[in-house]
Amino acid sequence: LENFSGLGGAIYLQAFSNTLLLSIETTVLSLLAAYPLAYALVRVRNKTLKSFILVVSITPLFLGEVVRTYSWISVLGSNGFINGVLTGLGLIEWPLELMFTHLGVLIALVHVTIPVVVLMLATSISHINRDYEKAAYSLGAGPVKTFLTVTLPLSMPGILASITTSFAWTFSAFATPQMIGGGRVPTVSTLVYQLGFSSMNFPFAASLSIAGLVLTAVSLYVLSIFTKRLHAIGGH
Repeated sequence: LENFSGLGGAIYLQAFSNTLLLSIETTVLSLLAAYPLAYALVRVRNKTLKSFILVVSITPLFLGEVVRTYSWISVLGSNGFINGVLTGLGLIEWPLELMFTHLGVLIALVHVTIPVVVLMLATSISHINRDYEKAAYSLGAGPVKTFLTVTLPLSMPGILASITTSFAWTFSAFATPQMIGGGRVPTVSTLVYQLGFSSMNFPFAASLSIAGLVLTAVSLYVLSIFTKRLHAIGGH
């Protein structure tokens, strides 16, 4: 039990807060980016365009997490693609610090999560009965109002599944925070690795793992309360 006494240190509290914050941010941004892709994937009639959207959305699944993370290192680095383009256009004088930052880890995590969220949302949207939307149009609702009052609520099962999956997936992510964060963006998983395999302090790493497990259970419980309210919105 003595191993749990040190979990109140600043570095461990920061790891817990970083993990929660990254999970929430990744979930929200993944939904915002994936929903238009999933909607277009289901509703677009042009086969060529639909195939293009499918390839863009799903291709990351065919690459391992480590490969995708290395790709983001070449994009976010000081001499990477983003800084190279911005410097070439004369928009910045010095490279932006994207590697080893919270923002860099977040960008890579969203990229990892989007394909799964797109699949879940596309499945949910494809099961919506279009007659409901036609009824809304016939009653005078415009495209925006029809989407907000009919399509979005009826796609709520996919949204709820995406929220739970992306949150849990991000909470347990290791390779991306470790490689993109470089130890400067501590999370529960990266600290467990560092304590166990760098410091060889397996008892303390185990206690941190248990604390992370408890935090995961509490977070998912709170998330379930939130998703019940969303489920009520989509109830028909």
